[in-house]
Amino acid sequence: MPSVPHTSLGLWTGRSTFFWAATAATVGLGNLWQFLLVITLPLMLAETALGRYSRHSMVLAVAGEVRSHYLSPRWVWIGRASVLSGFLVLSMTLVVGAICLAYVFYGALGRFVDADAVTLAAMLRDLVESPHDYRYFMAWHGLMIVLVGVVAMRRGAAGLERAVRLVIPLFILILLGLLWWLWGRETVAVSTGMLLSFDRESLTWEGSLQALSHAFYTLGLGLGVWAVMGAMMAPGTPFKRSVLAVALVDTLVGVLAGILIYSLVLGATGDAEANGFGLVFVALPLGLSAEPYGPILATVMFTAITLVAWTSALVLVEAVTGWLREWTGAQRQGAVMLVLVAAWLVGLISLFSFNIWSDRTLAGLTAFRWIELLTSGVLIPLASACLALFLGWLMPRHHLTRLLGNSPQWLSSLWLWALRLVLPVVVLAIGSNYTVTSFRVLCDSGNLTWCAPTTTAPVHESPSTPGAAIEIPAPADNGEEGAGERSGEANAEDSAGEDEQNSPDPSGDAAI
Repeated sequence: MPSVPHTSLGLWTGRSTFFWAATAATVGLGNLWQFLLVITLPLMLAETALGRYSRHSMVLAVAGEVRSHYLSPRWVWIGRASVLSGFLVLSMTLVVGAICLAYVFYGALGRFVDADAVTLAAMLRDLVESPHDYRYFMAWHGLMIVLVGVVAMRRGAAGLERAVRLVIPLFILILLGLLWWLWGRETVAVSTGMLLSFDRESLTWEGSLQALSHAFYTLGLGLGVWAVMGAMMAPGTPFKRSVLAVALVDTLVGVLAGILIYSLVLGATGDAEANGFGLVFVALPLGLSAEPYGPILATVMFTAITLVAWTSALVLVEAVTGWLREWTGAQRQGAVMLVLVAAWLVGLISLFSFNIWSDRTLAGLTAFRWIELLTSGVLIPLASACLALFLGWLMPRHHLTRLLGNSPQWLSSLWLWALRLVLPVVVLAIGSNYTVTSFRVLCDSGNLTWCAPTTTAPVHESPSTPGAAIEIPAPADNGEEGAGERSGEANAEDSAGEDEQNSPDPSGDAAI
């Protein structure tokens, strides 16, 4: 019988809990390209193995390796950058989760019934961007934090363990149930073909980099999450198989969610051009409102989305509080409260950036935009690349073999090769592409006054790039009335484009 390891973070009581918790940290609505396991899996294994071996959070795990191998203490900043990234992503996840929570009640109260695209776009702007009613947004934000705190404060991570073992299977069942509701419709076949078809023309450097970005950002890498989950892994848990299973389930859920959402959107509008933030909060309610029992379906769907955001926030809280407890020796309840209060304050900066502080910018960007770019464009890829370099080049090979556990020689060699040569280059390229793409989109939309003048039309962002505009799918042409609706929608799109830099993007998840 495996011995029980000592850790101040607590241990999962079940061997399958790691799988469910890791799935909660990775599942989101933007993960449609997770077949790139050759890139993401080695880094997932590296973070998890480090936490599992040390039984500490990322900071102390790296610090232990530094001391053991007499390396420069500056390498500890890998762990610190990961924890900071996790905290900033937590603050943004709670803000987006607040919108999801509000939409649960919007659906239940029938606010989506008979609403067109213009009405739904205005509903979203009223919630997020209104300078007069921003306190409603603050109330939803505060409620989301309370819901996270109630579970996170349970002793020994019991609350998180029970939550992920219940919520993630329930979320998958909801997806399957809604797909069963739509099964047999032509839109399901069209959506499936659209998401799973292979296009040789997409095999360009830009297309490959975009796919790699999806695979990297939606798996919660560089946030210290995998290290903490590895540290809490129950003895006897099949380590490598569990990590691989998480990546595969994340792929499956992403595809199912994509088929479901685009089927609903196609059924209502005949158009699937919406993406990112506008897809979830404008196009999806539009599709749900066209279904029989629309309010019930909308309530169920946004409940599922909220549960994903909630469990993602719980896992991120665990990663940040794990470091805080090890650093200060604080009890769980006090550490969780301190982290959530800090996340609430930083979240208010993002929240106010959408409304009352929307005109307060630095170099043309709001505070939320700078936080997002710092986190996703700099901290996350830099911490991940440095971890790969740290383990690949500075750790003895026999030590890496010990971290990975009993494995075939070819697997150990492939993992080492990926850590040394592939991951640092690819991850830094992903971070650079994220930042460059973000600035290009903001320049093209006219939000950055210091950009060079351009004559090209504004571009719409893909789901993997930050701040996707609120894109409104056009309804079918119904004569003059339809033309009037399209004119109104065009105005709505123009308005959305003006506020594009303030619109958060749920696909920037570690998590969502």
